Amino acid sequence: MFLAASTIFGSSFLLMAEGLDAFSASVVTFLRVGFGFVTLALFPAARRGIERADWPRVALIGVVWFAAPLTFFRLAQERIASSVAGMLNGAAPLFTALIATLLLRRPPGSRQRWGLLLGFGGIVLIGIPSFRDGSSSTMGVLLVIAAVSCYGVAFNVAVPLQQKYGALPTMWRAPAVAVALTAPLLITGWGDTSWDATAFAACAALGIGGTGIAYLCVGTLTGRVGATRSSIVTYLATPVSIVLGVAARGESLAPIAAAGTVVTLTGAWLTSRADDGARPPHPR
Repeated sequence: MFLAASTIFGSSFLLMAEGLDAFSASVVTFLRVGFGFVTLALFPAARRGIERADWPRVALIGVVWFAAPLTFFRLAQERIASSVAGMLNGAAPLFTALIATLLLRRPPGSRQRWGLLLGFGGIVLIGIPSFRDGSSSTMGVLLVIAAVSCYGVAFNVAVPLQQKYGALPTMWRAPAVAVALTAPLLITGWGDTSWDATAFAACAALGIGGTGIAYLCVGTLTGRVGATRSSIVTYLATPVSIVLGVAARGESLAPIAAAGTVVTLTGAWLTSRADDGARPPHPR
């Protein structure tokens, strides 16, 4: 599940870029969550009931794991290369660990503190080439950071729900919330869209794989190994996104950004390791 989710997420940045060649950001977002919702609906276990008291958290996941970050990523990739977005996405474990620390009100251990410092330093290095390109590229970097921050919240909120109900009931209902929230954006963005079969196929693959199958894998991992450790799917997703962006779209890779990726992933790896050797929670 880790390898499948990482590879699919890594390729998502290329598919997003292909979709944005013809469709507006709002259309790409709606198609992605829509295809993901339909894909997960094909599993009978997805329709297992959820208690009414847990619906607010499901709705929150729909916002911070789907509607908001997927919109931010689409807007960001109108301003920066897909490989840069993929590199910045590698910071997800850092934000997950930071938010877990705030929620638990327990300061991180020394190893995790070093990991957080290294990781955020790597983010700065990755963003430097985009900062030099002007305000539009800077906004793209900030949008990706906002998206990754949302992921940090989502991973932590999802753990108790996954352990209580399993991945499918939660991961099917959360995209339904995102579909409802992004539908108005589809109406406003339709006028900027021109039909293109390749872009539509890219969005379909993005929804079926990147929002359906990959999120199902990550949702299952979150319940089994905890929020921070499940978020390290971005370790492998980052190099996949870089290779595909350079090979398929001819994107350039600044040496300082490549170095920043190594620093960020090293920091994320340190952050994900427990200082006391304790095992992550596992559902009974």
